[in-house]
Amino acid sequence: MRVNGARPARRRHPTRVVLPRARPVVSDGSGGRVPAGLRTAAGYTWRLLLLGVAAYLAVAVLGRLQLPVIAVFLALVITSVLRPFVDLLARALPRSVAVLLALVCAIVVVAGVLALVGTTVAGEWGRLGTELRGGLGRIDHLLTGAPFHLRAGTVTDLRAKLGEFLTAHRSALLSTALSGASRVVEMLTGLALAVFCSVFFLHSGDRMWCWAQRQLPARSRPAWTRAGHAAWHTFAGYTRGLLIVAATNAVLVGVALAVLRVPLVLPLIVLEFVAALIPLIGSPIALAVAALVALAARGPLVALLVLGLIVVIGQVEGHLLHPLVMSWSVRIHPVAIALSVIGGAVLAGVLGAVVAVPVVSVAWAVICELRDHDPPPRPGPRTRPPAAHHGQPPRQPPERRPPHRPAPGRGPR
Repeated sequence: MRVNGARPARRRHPTRVVLPRARPVVSDGSGGRVPAGLRTAAGYTWRLLLLGVAAYLAVAVLGRLQLPVIAVFLALVITSVLRPFVDLLARALPRSVAVLLALVCAIVVVAGVLALVGTTVAGEWGRLGTELRGGLGRIDHLLTGAPFHLRAGTVTDLRAKLGEFLTAHRSALLSTALSGASRVVEMLTGLALAVFCSVFFLHSGDRMWCWAQRQLPARSRPAWTRAGHAAWHTFAGYTRGLLIVAATNAVLVGVALAVLRVPLVLPLIVLEFVAALIPLIGSPIALAVAALVALAARGPLVALLVLGLIVVIGQVEGHLLHPLVMSWSVRIHPVAIALSVIGGAVLAGVLGAVVAVPVVSVAWAVICELRDHDPPPRPGPRTRPPAAHHGQPPRQPPERRPPHRPAPGRGPR
């Protein structure tokens, strides 16, 4: 109501004051208070402890089941290498015939390489013995000069002491050889099991994976499908890339040793190929053996050239081959690779060093796949209508009237 034409005074509402939220504090039951940060850290700590215990138990169980685990790993390696060849043959042949033909070709290639290495060693053994004896004399002469100044006959004395040691510990060496023979039988058993498993992986691996997926809950199958595809793509890419890198290193080493006229070139090439399957440390060890052979057979200058070859091939492998071959399938920092190799060697020896990097690569690929494809959030409860401002009633949605329909039997006038 207006009085004397003046407008009524507008009612003022008190200004809202927003106070800072106090940090939640939890009581420890003894009258004190535990900060929220310490409570969060304690929660993460016991969870990490549980994960560490679970990982330790898994490693302990796998260590007990070393033979079947290594056999399955070798079967996966064989499958990843032969799968493209089998798929190519399966376009024109039945799947079973393609698998059999691929396995026969692989066995023939491996047996042929081993037979060629044995024939080469047997043919060069006599000449190599003469060169090694002359090389030992050159090494003895080298050690007597500057800067070593050792007494003459040092290498000859070492050979004599080595012969005496072998004679005195003949029984212990014989028992060690027998235990090594049993180890060889165990390795052959694991290899046969790996070939047996690879036959089924190559023939019906997709059906085996589908059967495994059907055992999971329906809501978790898409995540497991993505994780499985990422794991297999990474493992197969790493295996094929590692074989390409190892073969390239072996070819480079063979060409260099042939140019330097070092004996036993073919066995050293095979040694380099096998040793290069262990990243970072395998190739230098094989080239160190080649340097010892060059020192005994060709002298210190050629041995120094072979040592320089270790540095050159290491640079080519680290800065050219690995970025070109591995970048499309594996993305792991060299520090992580080195730590994985050392950790695997500490836990399981040479086999652990071989298996560590593909295991870490697969685990990281699965983590990245699941992290980058998080499931969409579930729809929450319906949102409430906006609250009234300054005492005004909330806005109501417009009322919808049903459309006018004419009565039955009556048309428009």
